[in-house]
Amino acid sequence: MEFKEILGLSGCEISLNLLPKGVSVPFVHAHKQNEELYIVLEGSGKLFIDGKEIAIKKGDIFKIDPQGERCISAGDEEIKFVCIQTKANSLEQYTNTDGVICENAKPSWL
Repeated sequence: MEFKEILGLSGCEISLNLLPKGVSVPFVHAHKQNEELYIVLEGSGKLFIDGKEIAIKKGDIFKIDPQGERCISAGDEEIKFVCIQTKANSLEQYTNTDGVICENAKPSWL
């Protein structure tokens, strides 16, 4: 499931992916500009990256540079993962430098 259209994303692309037991993404790919961040939510499998195979499991988080040649497969159980893409080297600010306290807005629990 891809969230770009559903959420109207303009700065990143997010997808939720599920590969059944023993199934692989059917191709190796790289990107022109986007780095990818993967978060394994459930299961285990293998990551093929630049000719190497690495075991991955629930809780693993890894970043792949745009030019990294990659493919993921599920192992003996299905694997569920989130993939977040964004243009490499585009982050200009992050929470500590971009966040602003809103003094006049309060939810009921504050």
